Amino acid sequence: MCKLFINADADLWRTRLKSVRLNGFSTSVRLENLYWRVLEEIAGRDGMSLGQLLARLHGELIETHGDGENFASFLRVCCGRYLMLQLAGEVPRELDRSIRELDADGILAREARRLAPAPRSPQRASASGASLSERPVP
Repeated sequence: MCKLFINADADLWRTRLKSVRLNGFSTSVRLENLYWRVLEEIAGRDGMSLGQLLARLHGELIETHGDGENFASFLRVCCGRYLMLQLAGEVPRELDRSIRELDADGILAREARRLAPAPRSPQRASASGASLSERPVP
């Protein structure tokens, strides 16, 4: 199992520092090359440069949550979510489809349903010892 990860291109986990302009200020963001590649793909899907994507994500993050304290971690999570949503079939793998044209509200609702804990059935509860009564198995 580990060989699949250990023998991957070592350049993927090397970090790179990029200068960006966020809210009118120049700053730097350090990420592993794998994340830069994913962010470049996301930006390209919507006809944006990497800098434009980062500025937009940062602006919307501040607007929505009022805090962009750990922006590099936020970007890593964005990349992971993008890849997870592709695996779930919510984001098309075809790069000619833009992200902005997708139904974000519908995707978020379906994702919430997928990630919600499954309700425990009486059989599952009895198997774990949490049941108050014994039921015969038909």
